[in-house]
Amino acid sequence: MTSAIKDIYDNIFGSDPSSIEEIAAGGSNRKYYRVFDSLGKSVIATVGNSYEENNAFIELAKHFYTHDVNVPKIIGCNESKSVYLQEDLGDTSLFSILGTDVASDLIAKTISALARLQTIPGINYSVCYPEAKFDRKLIMWDLNYFKYCFLKIAVENFNESNLEVDFSRLADKLLSTPENLWGFMYRDCQSRNVIIKGEKPYWIDFQGGRYGPCIYDIVSFLWQAKADFSDSFRDEIIDLYIEEFSKQRNSDCSGMRTLIPVFVLFRTLQVLGAYGFRGLMQHKAHFIQSIPLAISNLAKLLKQGIIDEYPCLKSAINTIIESNRFKKEESSALTVEVFSFSYKKGYPDDFSGNGGGFMFDCRAMHNPGRYAEYKSLTGLDAPVIDFLEERGEIQVFLKNAWSLTDPAIERYLQRGFTNIQIGFGCTGGQHRSVYSAENTAKHIAEKYPNAIVKLIHREQGITKLFNHTDSL
Repeated sequence: MTSAIKDIYDNIFGSDPSSIEEIAAGGSNRKYYRVFDSLGKSVIATVGNSYEENNAFIELAKHFYTHDVNVPKIIGCNESKSVYLQEDLGDTSLFSILGTDVASDLIAKTISALARLQTIPGINYSVCYPEAKFDRKLIMWDLNYFKYCFLKIAVENFNESNLEVDFSRLADKLLSTPENLWGFMYRDCQSRNVIIKGEKPYWIDFQGGRYGPCIYDIVSFLWQAKADFSDSFRDEIIDLYIEEFSKQRNSDCSGMRTLIPVFVLFRTLQVLGAYGFRGLMQHKAHFIQSIPLAISNLAKLLKQGIIDEYPCLKSAINTIIESNRFKKEESSALTVEVFSFSYKKGYPDDFSGNGGGFMFDCRAMHNPGRYAEYKSLTGLDAPVIDFLEERGEIQVFLKNAWSLTDPAIERYLQRGFTNIQIGFGCTGGQHRSVYSAENTAKHIAEKYPNAIVKLIHREQGITKLFNHTDSL
């Protein structure tokens, strides 16, 4: 791929680049590279296999640039638009400076710039990807994204037919947005997609934009899970946004405030779908870490009664909120999560986001589940415990496992780490893995009293918490 970058760079600048460095791409399927000349000056090369997506960014960027909107200048692209070069704005995102003294002023500048970006005249929406306009089809795509990539993982039972009725009712509400509140809908408007250069905000990653309700973007920005803005700050910024948007439209747009809660609900469901896909399915830590924060947004909407008119969705959201599965542990101590699980149902999720730990396969040991008298029992029951211990193999297995886990726990405690995961899997997650996880949790709690030990027998629906105050 670097050869294609070299070719376009040479065509534009008349010489080979001095060096090419890949840049982390986050959740994107595109790849980004910083390309340097011999004097250290750089441009950004973007590589993507979708002509339509790349073309959308290139054409929108050119249009915004001619209207003095702060976006990267497009320097050039190859014929297929699979590679294009753009101005290098640097690496300082607005997200990276949230919480600093200058953040509030830059957020205000960003929101004012957003209202102007959304109301720029003459946008050719036919180039937008994958669709030119926000409509019922796209709404249902996002809601079903939430259903299939998050809800079906998080909630065991719900009435899909009733849920679809709620989704349709929610779509009607969103599409009732007055026409004067429509314009360029950025769609992924968040502080990570704003680069600060020379104390000015610049917009990036708007290739998914389309014609739609502009209120969606201010909601996306202010309710971004990891930004964690206070309610009072959100109200202040919304006032600023409505004032600026009204000025750009030369009309009173204050009515958009009443629509904010329903767009918060929709956007939160959409991002949970993304977190489910990128985090729970693809195991990317950044997305897993955002799940509890997004769920807290749903909890606020639930208390405000916003979800009352969607009864099936409300029931499912209640189940998600009440579940311990996605709750973030608020502790600076080391939390050791010990799991038993069934390989048939997949590996346990790592909601700490650090991806560290051990998984031990118990299936090589003799299985009590093969015998009728043990089928209804678990590794917590005396007959199964006797069966496993009489053979002697499980004690050796655990001794070897602990010879690996104990040094890691000691080092994690020394270095101030906060999470490590230890899993034991077997065929059904009922006998061998349950015994192994139970005894490992007790071993760790006894040997390392400064650690918090969370024991989860996933297939049994059992969670226990051990620390030095618990009796073992």
